[in-house]
Amino acid sequence: MTRKLEKALKPIPPRESVYGVATSCVAARAADLPGMVFLKTTDLFPESPKVFWPPENPEEMRRATREALAGVDMSMIKPGDSVNLLGSHHSWTILGGQPYTEMLKTIKEVIEERTGCKDIRLRAGVGLRFRETEEYIKRFGLDKVFGPGKARGMAPIDEGIPIETEIGTLYGIKRAYDATWIVHTHNSDVREIHFHRHVDRAVKPFSMSYARIESRSTYHHNLGPRGANFTARAIFNSKFVQDKWAFACFFKPTPAGIVGVTANNDLYALNREVTALNLATYGKMMTLLGKVKEAIAVLDFCAPVPYVFGGGVIYANFCSANIDLLDLEEPLPSYTWYTESYYGEDEKPLLPETPPMNPAIKACVVNYAWVGYPSVFWAKHTPTIIVGEDHARLFREDSQNIEFPDYAKEVVPDLDTAMSHAYAMAKTDKVIIFDGAGGGINCSQSLAEELLAKAPAVSKEVETTLMPKWLKQRGGAD
Repeated sequence: MTRKLEKALKPIPPRESVYGVATSCVAARAADLPGMVFLKTTDLFPESPKVFWPPENPEEMRRATREALAGVDMSMIKPGDSVNLLGSHHSWTILGGQPYTEMLKTIKEVIEERTGCKDIRLRAGVGLRFRETEEYIKRFGLDKVFGPGKARGMAPIDEGIPIETEIGTLYGIKRAYDATWIVHTHNSDVREIHFHRHVDRAVKPFSMSYARIESRSTYHHNLGPRGANFTARAIFNSKFVQDKWAFACFFKPTPAGIVGVTANNDLYALNREVTALNLATYGKMMTLLGKVKEAIAVLDFCAPVPYVFGGGVIYANFCSANIDLLDLEEPLPSYTWYTESYYGEDEKPLLPETPPMNPAIKACVVNYAWVGYPSVFWAKHTPTIIVGEDHARLFREDSQNIEFPDYAKEVVPDLDTAMSHAYAMAKTDKVIIFDGAGGGINCSQSLAEELLAKAPAVSKEVETTLMPKWLKQRGGAD
């Protein structure tokens, strides 16, 4: 029997950015297509933790942040000291960016109240979109909150600072460490699970957002997924960083929404906490998406191709859902730059253990996505349709994506045409939309019914079989 579901949820609106087309070019949204519905995560997994955002709830975000910080020691911070709140662009892509903004403002207020310190700065790192955090800082008024010159973006090509570690000299970004103390502000979302495989997830930014590109590249090229994680631990454990370390504060998203805020002077204790939460929540959503046999993916979110959100996870997770990314016995994901390097000129893997991109994705429609991340691999390995010449031009003019339109199947004038061609190409009416809708998935009724039917068995499999294995592989996180 067909279950009556809510009308598709209004997606995150397009944003003006140097990395995207003008918002006026986004003429239609996939959520408005005929037959699309909103499938709540709590309908799939009723046992999901209680959330307080969505709906928008800035007061509760501030309260939760203050409550988490109440248990943190700030006695090392003196009135005449300086404090850098270290952050990352990723946190502003979650549920519109306001949750992270409220947490940052509250952390600043609490430090001032408890320590008398007034010189508090924001230093927010990025990946390959060097101006992205500056856009967020201005969009959310954080340049005014922190004061002139105190809220700054950082790029991995900025001036570095050598950090002596147990494995040799690694390089951080000098601006990240130009204060007496540092506070690590982040979120627990799994994001690039295909890179870090949820090993030291909470520590990762020390070799990514706060590091020079030479150190970041260990994740992407030198050591591959899992293998690079010890570089983050080495940087964080260094005397240089520990002499500046104060505490960490994370907000905790799940596929159902934000469930809380956690703060701790002990980053490894915080890491154990978020690991257990994520395996239990994201583990179910990712395992469920791995059961999908066929679907059309529609990208409709203000982020590059792999980072568009749907069901609380990014598209790159769905592209690798044909393997269990949380199982450390799986040697390689379906996609990372490291995996991509094992493909020959004929676009076939050179190693037999390299898994293909998720074969369940029968077509991909790019209705709205940013550039600033090398995404040609997706166009090569998934039948891709680009909506609008403006989008095609955006990719052609991006140094990392010049060939993206060449490998796409076609560029069409509008979303309706794209979907008509995608249905014919994919021979399925099952659609999943990556548009940032909070607390669930915008998708077709047919896919919703499939997910609802499979969710109970997935929940049981994760709780009884997969969770014990995943936890054991990570040292029995509690």
